[in-house]
Amino acid sequence: MDGNGRWARTRKKPTVFGHRAGADAVRRCVTAALEHGVSFLTLYAFSSENWRRAPDEVSDLTALLRYYLRHKVAELHAEGVRLRVIGELSRFETDLADEIRRAEKLTSRNQRLTLVLALSYGARSDVLQAARKLALMASEGKIDPATITEVQFASCLQTHGLPDPDLIVRTSGEQRLSNFLLWESAYSELAFLDVFWPDFTENHFEQLLSDYASRERRYGGRLDEEACK
Repeated sequence: MDGNGRWARTRKKPTVFGHRAGADAVRRCVTAALEHGVSFLTLYAFSSENWRRAPDEVSDLTALLRYYLRHKVAELHAEGVRLRVIGELSRFETDLADEIRRAEKLTSRNQRLTLVLALSYGARSDVLQAARKLALMASEGKIDPATITEVQFASCLQTHGLPDPDLIVRTSGEQRLSNFLLWESAYSELAFLDVFWPDFTENHFEQLLSDYASRERRYGGRLDEEACK
């Protein structure tokens, strides 16, 4: 979800104005996912690199997150949404991390949509911690390094139990993944929109689904009649 700050600047507004408008776009996106039967939706809300931003902006972002956790999770729960958070929650203030865990626990049995929020998340950091976990297990004699599989490695990532993304969308015209789900996106379809995130609508969501439905997923192999038999 990219472009909140630039969207605000084009309107000569402070950055927090763009983040609040971006939160409205999140609601539209979640509503569209529910209406179209999407089972998993992951939103890159706050990267590990975002901590480097100006203190006032970080404070505004965390305050906005705290507000939605306290006042909007009940609505998600009523809609059958399960909330799951990935990222380094230890970097947040204790009360905010506790709010996140409470929201996850409240919605844990819901099955209509799993909404994954990537907060203080970085894919390289997650891959590194998975490697360290496996290295420790190997040093303790619990596993043989020569037999480690991709499935085992994936089970050590924070996204364990979640399917790899079918489609990754980035807004604002940027065309890169920016440290997002690098392991999991190996065969994901990619889409880049020249629209700032606060302007993202249900129509954009529907157009993305339509475009995705027209693509052929190949997973590195050859798609032909014999392969489809």
